[in-house]
Amino acid sequence: MAKINDNYLKLPGAYLFSTVARKTNEFTESYPDREVIKMSIGDVTKPLAPAVIDAMRKAVDEMGTAEGFHGYGPEQGYDFLRDKIVEMDYKTRGIDIASDEIFVSDGAKSDCGNIGDIFSADNKVAVCDPVYPVYVDTNAMSGRAGEYVNERWSNLYYMPCTEENGFMPRLPEEKVDIIYLCFPNNPTGVAATREQLRPWVEYARENGAVILYDSAYEAFITNPDVPHSIYEIEGAKEVAIEFRSFSKTAGFTGTRCAYTVVPHALKLDGVSLNSLWNRRQCTKFNGVPYVIQKAAEAVYSDEGQKQTKEAIKYYLENAEIIREALNDAGLKVYGGENAPYIWAKTPNGMKSWEFFDKVLEETGVVITPGSGFGPSGEGYVRLTAFSTKENTIKAMKKIKDIL
Repeated sequence: MAKINDNYLKLPGAYLFSTVARKTNEFTESYPDREVIKMSIGDVTKPLAPAVIDAMRKAVDEMGTAEGFHGYGPEQGYDFLRDKIVEMDYKTRGIDIASDEIFVSDGAKSDCGNIGDIFSADNKVAVCDPVYPVYVDTNAMSGRAGEYVNERWSNLYYMPCTEENGFMPRLPEEKVDIIYLCFPNNPTGVAATREQLRPWVEYARENGAVILYDSAYEAFITNPDVPHSIYEIEGAKEVAIEFRSFSKTAGFTGTRCAYTVVPHALKLDGVSLNSLWNRRQCTKFNGVPYVIQKAAEAVYSDEGQKQTKEAIKYYLENAEIIREALNDAGLKVYGGENAPYIWAKTPNGMKSWEFFDKVLEETGVVITPGSGFGPSGEGYVRLTAFSTKENTIKAMKKIKDIL
């Protein structure tokens, strides 16, 4: 008889955002005439930049000709995009990354989950708490997390990010092998400075650990002390893999394009992780469509840069609206200054899901309960700045009216 991967049976309930969606749908069915404003999932609302659309149209036209048709592309990504990434995202910041260290993919979420394929199930994994659920759930699926007991996985090393420590994780007090870091952070919106990030690179170098660095929100950074890439820290290329995404940077949530950087200098026991990831991608992935990669290339054009930065500015203005409104309502608020996420403490010690239900039922606004991101997220909620400005203002008024 065939056997299933019983690690899936250990997963608690449903994926966080699936639960939020279910509760939202139930509310809509019960109150079909009431307006619902979603400020929960990090999906963008502004359309793709005109430069991106123009490039996509041209690529579609190419695909309609014998000369311009493209079938299977390179699993690692087309050189025209990889070279642009190297030039615009790294060389401009004085970082030496080679194009064959870039792997174009269909999303940072996919890569953050799939990267575990190249690591042994015996590795000790450290995660922030609260944390983006994909890091935890995919390690549980792979058998690294142990057993789920009292809302914690027995074999994960949790690094609490609390109000007391400024939502900044502390270095592990024991030896760990893999460390997930995300800055600017999802869900707390906190960003690490170079001085705060440097000890993590030193820890990894001293302990033979690998940092999996999710930099999906780097485009929202406004503070010059906050690095856009972990490779701005000396020695990071020997210990870190970086994940980047066009989803939030350029509105590609429905278009799907991202990339992962695996430096040649990163080796374990003399084995190149770049080679292993390349082998994995060539076996399990057929590459991102040509049309999509041409669209991503256009993000780096002069017009593309201007237009996408206007969208980022728009979302940061939304974040400021949310911060000010919740502050005025008497809530303690964090994040939203270098990130599109606002992390707010619930009023009067309410539980996260309790406050979620109250806000949904009384205002029709959908937020995300902090407890869904881990034990230390209890008593907080996350809001995103990706709604329209009109709905952001409207949602904040509705929430202020019930507090």
